[in-house]
Amino acid sequence: MSMSVSGKVVLITGAARGIGAQTARVLAGRGARVSLVGLEPDELEAMAAELGPKHRWFEADVTDPASIEAAVSDTVTTMGGIDVVIANAGVAPFGTVRGHDPRAFTKTVDVNLNGVFHTARAALPHLIDRRGYLLAVSSLSAFAPIGGMAAYTASKAGCEALASALHSEVAHHGVAVGSAHPSWIDTDLVRDVSSDLPTFSEMRRRLPWPMRSTTTVERCGRALADGVRRRARRVYVPRSIMLMHWLRNVPAARFTGLLMRPLTRRLMPKMEREVADLGRSFTARNQQLNIERTGTD
Repeated sequence: MSMSVSGKVVLITGAARGIGAQTARVLAGRGARVSLVGLEPDELEAMAAELGPKHRWFEADVTDPASIEAAVSDTVTTMGGIDVVIANAGVAPFGTVRGHDPRAFTKTVDVNLNGVFHTARAALPHLIDRRGYLLAVSSLSAFAPIGGMAAYTASKAGCEALASALHSEVAHHGVAVGSAHPSWIDTDLVRDVSSDLPTFSEMRRRLPWPMRSTTTVERCGRALADGVRRRARRVYVPRSIMLMHWLRNVPAARFTGLLMRPLTRRLMPKMEREVADLGRSFTARNQQLNIERTGTD
């Protein structure tokens, strides 16, 4: 069942930049009224100004239930309700399990998995009222894990599983739930990690097709907006990633692991050294946001 987004209220977390911001642009261009939610007030205000007077922004931390509940409540008060939620807020640390900062691992799960839970829980009464749609932004990594991204992979796999369980829980209310699975999207986050870690760039280049595909943020925004229109159960960006989803439980998945083994044997120790030399587990931008929000690094 498809729907027009014209006149619909769409709440997007992680809307200050990247995938969230671009999806907001596409949906606003199709007539939706967008509630921009995130941690960066200056960027959110600028996005709302770019989109026009029908749109609003709210500063909120998806890891704090009271914070995201306030953003949802304010959206309903000022915009009249919520028809669609895109739970997009996410972080991507780097490093192997052996060398990972435990705080960074926990933070990643808190944002990428718990944040989706807090967002969905706060918004569900309003989505039920309007028989709406929730799209949780997972990743290709949820079903095609690679070394050096254990925290991200685990959190995004959990995000997919949460969306699947929620889909079963609320279907009888007329609410649809889907998960989106982008591959490498040309955002500042991916560029920042590539700049920080040469091994990350090399590993991306050597992944088998379609795992190495890079997609523009514009194309990703259109794909997510199209998924909203279709109330899609799955959104793959690019569509070829669907192949990896269906192959993850068959022998081809083992073949991919064997194919990558010589590369990971060489690159993982090098990545551990690079992360240790950096002295941080997130990009400089995300590390600063974390310090500003929590007072810790």
